[in-house]
Amino acid sequence: MGTVTIGVSIAVPEPHGSRLQQLRAGFGDAAAHGIPTHVTLLPPTEVDAAIVPAVEAHLSEVAASGRPFPMRLSGTGTFRPLSPVVFVKVVEGAEACAWLQGRIRDASGPVARELQFPYHPHVTVAHGIEEAAMDRAFEELSGYEAEWPCTGFALYEQGADGVWRKLREFPFGSLVVPPQAGHVDRGSVSAC
Repeated sequence: MGTVTIGVSIAVPEPHGSRLQQLRAGFGDAAAHGIPTHVTLLPPTEVDAAIVPAVEAHLSEVAASGRPFPMRLSGTGTFRPLSPVVFVKVVEGAEACAWLQGRIRDASGPVARELQFPYHPHVTVAHGIEEAAMDRAFEELSGYEAEWPCTGFALYEQGADGVWRKLREFPFGSLVVPPQAGHVDRGSVSAC
């Protein structure tokens, strides 16, 4: 059966997701259209294709124990010089993301793994492009704001063409969204 490369993430919903994807492409990031806008919970991980059903069962259990929570993005950050990444910051929902990714990568599960860097939830808007374009992304999105209720996550697989495609969504066990997690459409870019 071979191996597949999977990842687990929280999708940034519309209209925010496509807007950030367009901006990422505009900064010159060639990977922008192959990667849906997201907050990573499990980074790209190569697994035997035969264990994907076990991974799905594990993710179902994690999601069943989860609860909806408010997600809010605000401003930019960077991992430079350690890693050539500019991102939009997760300023609300980070603790819930950290809890979820820990459960997903738990040693007792099928995708137990160590991370190369400490977990830091974020939305990448520029990766591995020239420094001037990274600086532009950092500056132009410094006033970016978006907010939505997070009600689950999804499993993705990277195709041979490098494009990430959703395999399955995993809604949280409780459908009750806290009142502070109501959708606020503030996804905008400030003019610098």
